Amino acid sequence: MAGNATAMAEAQLMVREKVEAAALLQWKFMTGSLGSSPPAMMTASVTHYRKAVRRNRRRLARPGK
Repeated sequence: MAGNATAMAEAQLMVREKVEAAALLQWKFMTGSLGSSPPAMMTASVTHYRKAVRRNRRRLARPGK
């Protein structure tokens, strides 16, 4: 909470990424691209979020972060 401008920018980016990931998952659900059975939907949902987390980790692991 007492971070500098870089920390504030990172926090805002993280929130934006989470909102985008949730919105995209909702879109995938509504269009049927997650599958037709509950297990398939759950697997596709977890895969969707894992990709977002992986991108986050890669970005944060870069030098200077």
